[in-house]
Amino acid sequence: QVQLQESGPGLVKPSQRLSLTCTVSGGSITTDYYSWSWIRQPPGKELEWIGYITYSGSTYYSPSLKSRTSISRDTSKNQFTLQLSSVTPEDTAVYYCAILKAGLFDSWGQGTQVTVSS
Repeated sequence: QVQLQESGPGLVKPSQRLSLTCTVSGGSITTDYYSWSWIRQPPGKELEWIGYITYSGSTYYSPSLKSRTSISRDTSKNQFTLQLSSVTPEDTAVYYCAILKAGLFDSWGQGTQVTVSS
């Protein structure tokens, strides 16, 4: 069974860069033909898709966040990473990594709380 685990700082200061890592076990980000995605949920709001990286390394981002978002991967560690620059308190959310398969989000990590505050 594929498992995903988010990790990274829980507190980020405004104007700085948020960086989170998703570690994948029980599967391969290069040989399993999926897209590896980031999603977030701000307090009291709906889930918001951020972007993904495919098994071949291609990336795609939500238009609303594209200018500030970068998703990369470390194939030797079976990890993929989210970077969100110039953060504000509006970026406070629970951040999830998940598999995107056949247009649906499949396996999810448990989520990690990120608070943007000075």
